Amino acid sequence: MKALFMRAFLTRALSLAAAVMLLASPALAQIPKLNLLQDNKPSKTQEEKDAESAQDKAYKDSLKKIPDAKAPADPWGAVRSTDAPAAKAPAKSASSSKPKAKTGTSAE
Repeated sequence: MKALFMRAFLTRALSLAAAVMLLASPALAQIPKLNLLQDNKPSKTQEEKDAESAQDKAYKDSLKKIPDAKAPADPWGAVRSTDAPAAKAPAKSASSSKPKAKTGTSAE
């Protein structure tokens, strides 16, 4: 009886430990990997530096050869008003343009 109890306890403890490890494993993926060793890459030779500068120069020269872009097409340009202040001000209706007559008191 005692062996059965110990075996059940051990099984539950191991399953609990496994569950905790499974839950904690995604957190390990968020830890950044640190490289404490120096890079063992050899530095670039003078020939490699010259080739890289030649490639950069060729790239910049090719960018200068690209023609300027055309102005963007504005299909509604003919519809819009060219008068900026009039375009910003709301249009007044006929009823709001008439002066309102005061009623009740007379100003003489």
